[in-house]
Amino acid sequence: MNLIPVLTIDGPSGVGKGTVARIMAQKLGWYLLDSGAIYRAFALAVNGRNIDISDEFSLVEIANNLDLEFKAEAGAELVSVYLDGKDVSKVLRTEQTGEMASRIASIGVVRTALLKRQQAFAKIPGLVADGRDMGTVVFADAAFKVFLTASAQERANRRLKQLQNQGSEGIISQILADVMVRDERDSSRKHSPLIPAKDALIIDTTELSIDEVITQVSELIKA
Repeated sequence: MNLIPVLTIDGPSGVGKGTVARIMAQKLGWYLLDSGAIYRAFALAVNGRNIDISDEFSLVEIANNLDLEFKAEAGAELVSVYLDGKDVSKVLRTEQTGEMASRIASIGVVRTALLKRQQAFAKIPGLVADGRDMGTVVFADAAFKVFLTASAQERANRRLKQLQNQGSEGIISQILADVMVRDERDSSRKHSPLIPAKDALIIDTTELSIDEVITQVSELIKA
């Protein structure tokens, strides 16, 4: 059993994992791990070096030498991510980067190479880890596990609203199609498929506010 308390928050895109994880980390005073950002940053690094994702040797080399840093900027809602010393936070959260990260995340040698890097985030007083296999693989012995879900339509609606808030445009039918394709890929991949841990609290966020989700997660750990 891991002596460092860990709260894992898993689930597909658009269920509110990042927001819930950030709020819980602030509430508890624990460290925060956005594992999705690690894979997205890795995807940017691979793309920037023009490496084909079939070149597993080069992928592992990049993973082992990934110069990545997370910074919680004062007043910011999202954690800033620096790759090779450059702030890549905005490009990190584009649909294109997310799509590439999803494809790369299905490669077993990549997941193995990035596993220890993620586990190293667990430090006293505790860690809130957000991702897709935090409770099943990376922190399988975590004391507290949550799996968030929501309907594909609701998640597509949320993504469209997010894009609009960022001044971008999107077509809801295409966003919905992308959500469903990514769900299928993540849940059916051979390595670390997206599934709830057997001992996870499953919360459907389709009709819940963030505050209502936070209340349920807080009750789980009596925070």
